[in-house]
Amino acid sequence: MSTVLEALVSGPQGASLAEHAYLLLRDRLIMLDIKPGDPINDGQIAGELGIGRTPVREAIKRLESDHLVVSYPRRGTFATGVDITQLADVSEIRELLEPLAARRAARMAGPKVREELRDIAATISQLEEGKAGQHELMRYDIQVHRLIYKAAANPHLEDVLIRYDNLATRIWCHMLEKMPSVTGHIAEHVDLLNAIADGDEERAAALALHHVTSFEETVRKVL
Repeated sequence: MSTVLEALVSGPQGASLAEHAYLLLRDRLIMLDIKPGDPINDGQIAGELGIGRTPVREAIKRLESDHLVVSYPRRGTFATGVDITQLADVSEIRELLEPLAARRAARMAGPKVREELRDIAATISQLEEGKAGQHELMRYDIQVHRLIYKAAANPHLEDVLIRYDNLATRIWCHMLEKMPSVTGHIAEHVDLLNAIADGDEERAAALALHHVTSFEETVRKVL
């Protein structure tokens, strides 16, 4: 597994048990490894992760606020459904905030982050059509966006964008079987990452906007 993919499935060093459980469950939910409508059993999850139920329950509460799980009295907790009708609302917010994050990242990123951006751009540019699976490609998409949000150096902006990117990713993953390939969508990141690494704020913002709008257009074509 590449460093990019490893970073996606592991939490930050020093994270609490509840944070670790939250991050793992969140990514399983947005990648649809936990299917829409699946029950969320805190005891089973605690056993899988080798931790107690309390941190798992804390994680589940956070996932409810992210609209990734829903709890019903006397019925239990379940993964939320994927509502395609939310696509326009999610895209409207992302079209405003993704260019802002890209512009800030181009301005604020330090030398180490710029090097990491170039490294990931180089890795993506070498991906061969048909070689990487659709879900692996989507993991690159998630990791790229999260790195850009972090590089923007605004934790409030980062928090909002992660939430909406997660919802967009669930929609994308829900539609993957209807799409011939997402390689082109992932390849769009190369120019975006390099623009940020170069400090080109306006180009980065324009490419980020194009990336979000092309995502919505691609999904609508297969509806």
